[in-house]
Amino acid sequence: MAAPTIISLGCRLNIAESEAIRLLLGASDAVVVNSCAVTNAAVSETRSAIRKARRLRPAATLIVTGCAAQIDPAGFAAMPEVDRVLGNVEKLDAACWASDDRVMVGDIMQARGEQVEERGAAATSFAGHARAFVAVQNGCDHRCTFCAIPFGRGNSRSVAAGAVIDRISALVGAGYREVVLTGVDLTSYGPDLPGAPTLGLLVERVLRHVPGLKRLRLSSLDSIEIDPRLFDLITSEPRIMPHVHLSLQSGDDMILKRMKRRHTRAAAIALIERLQRARPGIAIGADIIAGFPTETDAMAENTRALIAQCGIVHGHIFPYSARAGTPAARMPQVAPAIRKARAAALRATVAETRAGWLASLVGTVQPVLVERPGTRGHTPGFAEVRWAEAVAPGDIRAIRITGADGDRLEGMAA
Repeated sequence: MAAPTIISLGCRLNIAESEAIRLLLGASDAVVVNSCAVTNAAVSETRSAIRKARRLRPAATLIVTGCAAQIDPAGFAAMPEVDRVLGNVEKLDAACWASDDRVMVGDIMQARGEQVEERGAAATSFAGHARAFVAVQNGCDHRCTFCAIPFGRGNSRSVAAGAVIDRISALVGAGYREVVLTGVDLTSYGPDLPGAPTLGLLVERVLRHVPGLKRLRLSSLDSIEIDPRLFDLITSEPRIMPHVHLSLQSGDDMILKRMKRRHTRAAAIALIERLQRARPGIAIGADIIAGFPTETDAMAENTRALIAQCGIVHGHIFPYSARAGTPAARMPQVAPAIRKARAAALRATVAETRAGWLASLVGTVQPVLVERPGTRGHTPGFAEVRWAEAVAPGDIRAIRITGADGDRLEGMAA
């Protein structure tokens, strides 16, 4: 029997969980769509993926899981292409995969850490990925006015450090040189565990107890929750990659307040400047929403100016998407065409800062993690590099940067 097909949409946490699902399923002719619900477009993409999967695999058992399925199980169960729907807790439970129940979606707000993240922890391969992804946190206790994800992921819960260390040790033993720590609200790690450890303490323990780990990355961080220990590690530990992706969302104080974010514009700028002073050359990325309800031209310009001032080189920018049931969906909306135009303007500013950053890397030698098909990879700051000589995926190779071509670098083996 063939291996299952797993279609993973959305965040890095989904990637990590998809590999746990692959391990749970074993040999199977199933197709699993691990869905995303961060925007309406993400939900539409999930539906499109389901329809395409059914056209390509008409006889396969098609199961939908993930955040979109958790939030709207009835809607996905009603699709004629879908055989089963599993919730975000159920998708990591072997008993649920063995069940014949067509819809198994429980109350995500009742989920606990021991029920979710540590199941499937023995997975030691990530199909098509040179780096491994390890979920250390799930859910979110905050209620940003635009966000539906807590309804798909539940409340914040953390994985004990011992289990995280064991998982990373196994991955290093399987040959992975780079690991990414993931979570829904990664910087909220720890308060639910004995002793209330912080993310900084977890990272410190991982580095100490897994000396064979060459490179560690962190997924999106909430700037207000970066504790002093984590800051010091990010800026001084060479095994932590010099790349920080921040959940900023806006560069205007009034919009941040209406979003129920907990940081101010000035605080975000101050943190980024501190990071850049403490670790020169660190690459800064950001999640930003364009056209949030009530946003004026001046407010949008504040965000654009923040990107330019802070030198943000990785931008995850998307037009605001009204999610049903969220407070922001009831606020005065910005016209869709204006949202789209503002997102384009923000992307253009990121492209400008990114072009300057890439040009500054020409002539340097970068240790690059080689990815499939062996002629591309990423620098420590997560700039994409292409070169001619095929190299085994998963290796870290010294690449001399010879040029910057649009959105990526060109290089050759040093």
